[in-house]
Amino acid sequence: MFSLHGHKALVVGIANEHSIAWGCAEALKAQGADLAITWLNDKAEGYVRPLAEELGAEIMMPLDVAQPGQLEAVFAEITRKWGRLDTVLHSIAFAPREDLHGRVVDCSAEGFGLAMDISVHSFLRMIRLAEPLMPDGGCCLSVSFFGSSRVVRHYNMMGPVKAALESAVRYAAAELGEKGIRVHALSPGPLKTRAASGIDHFDELLAAASDRAPTHQLASIEDVGAMAAFLASPEARNLTGGVHDIDGGFSITA
Repeated sequence: MFSLHGHKALVVGIANEHSIAWGCAEALKAQGADLAITWLNDKAEGYVRPLAEELGAEIMMPLDVAQPGQLEAVFAEITRKWGRLDTVLHSIAFAPREDLHGRVVDCSAEGFGLAMDISVHSFLRMIRLAEPLMPDGGCCLSVSFFGSSRVVRHYNMMGPVKAALESAVRYAAAELGEKGIRVHALSPGPLKTRAASGIDHFDELLAAASDRAPTHQLASIEDVGAMAAFLASPEARNLTGGVHDIDGGFSITA
C-alpha cells in the first residue's frame, strides 16, 4: 500500500461533503498527507471550515480565483508554513448560467472568457505558483468530464472549456516532466454534486450513465479520491499527462 505520510497537499474546490474535492481530501488525508483547504467566500466558510477541521487541515483560507491576490495569498501562506508542496488538487469550474443553458454558438465572449479563466487558467496559475515549491517533484490534479470529447446534451459551453483544460494538462505535463512534476485530469462520470446541479436535466444524465456503464454503478467521490491519492503517490511517479476516466466504464460505451 502506498503512503503519503509527510506530503503537503492543497485542496481547492470543496463546497460541502458531497464535493469531489472532499472525496479527494479524505483520501489524501487517509494516506497520511497534511492538508491546506480553501473555501470560496464567507457563505461557503460555514460549510467548509468544519470539514477542514475534521481532517485536521493545517492551513484554512478563503480563495476566490477571480479575486486578484487571493491565490497568491494562499501560496504565500503555504510557503511560510510549509516551505514546500507535493500535491495540488484543483476542482473548480464556473460558467454564467445564461451562457451555460444556451447553445454553444450563442455564448457570449464575456461568459466564455470568464469560464475559461476560472475553470482552466486558474489551474495553470496554481501550477505556476506550485512549481518553485516542488523542487523534488510533485503532482497537480484537476477535474474534467467526458463532455470534453463527446457531445453531452445540456453540458453545452462547458464541453469546449473542459477540452481546453485537458489540453492544458497535456502541455503542462510535457513542460514540467523533467522536473518530476506530474499533471493529470480526473474524469469521473456524472456525479451528484452541487456544481452538477447547474446543468439542465442532470438527473436524466445520471440515470442514463448508470444504465449504460458496464458496472451499472455511478462513480462516487470516494472512487475519485482513491485515484487522486494514487496519482499523488510515489508509486505513480512515472505517470503524467493523463485524463483518467473514473466512471464504471461509461466512457467506453457507444
